[in-house]
Amino acid sequence: MHLSPDEVIFWQYGFFKLNATIVFTWGIMFVLAVGSKLITRNLSTELQRSRWQNLLEIIVTAIEKQIKEVGLCHPRPYLSFLGTLFLFVATASLCTIIPGYEPPTGSLSTTAALALCVFVAVPLFGILDQGMGGYLKSYLEPTVIMLPFNIISELSRTLALAVRLFGNMMSGAMIIGILLTITPFIFPVVMTLLGLLTGMVQAYIFSILAAVYIAAAMRTRKPHTKPEPKN
Repeated sequence: MHLSPDEVIFWQYGFFKLNATIVFTWGIMFVLAVGSKLITRNLSTELQRSRWQNLLEIIVTAIEKQIKEVGLCHPRPYLSFLGTLFLFVATASLCTIIPGYEPPTGSLSTTAALALCVFVAVPLFGILDQGMGGYLKSYLEPTVIMLPFNIISELSRTLALAVRLFGNMMSGAMIIGILLTITPFIFPVVMTLLGLLTGMVQAYIFSILAAVYIAAAMRTRKPHTKPEPKN
């Protein structure tokens, strides 16, 4: 039983190692890139559409709805980033049914990289929306004294995002590995199916938290409606 896919080495030359984390991460990215290309090559606006296009539209619509409910009134600018996060983590979990596969999200390096993407995207979207001055000013609110605390908050929530995903994904893999050694085959199969559900939940939570952090950086507020004049 491996505690992390980093321990599975496929090739090594000196300090250079090609482990399961790197192989399966690039494999998932390849599957997502090729799959998206194949699905979107013959898109149709007619009533008659392929099943893959219908599935894609359902996923995109659901992600847009969740982003909007978080507080981002115009979800399209954030759809590609947040949707990619969700699909990557979800695909990494769904592929666990493949023999010999180990999810790269079971490695702290992968979850740290995903959290780092969120860490970079949050100020980037904030600056694009408010400008450099407007975004940096948010660190001084409500007073200048809050500057170090706001900076610590940015760093700590990024660390928490990485550790949360890593802990949840690795714990499921460890439980299945332990059960395989001490129980019959049928029970770990049930746990594997439960792990698929858990992985999808973690993908949803990770993408939603990323959307929440971006919404907080944007300081999104609903426009105030002007009161109607009284007659």
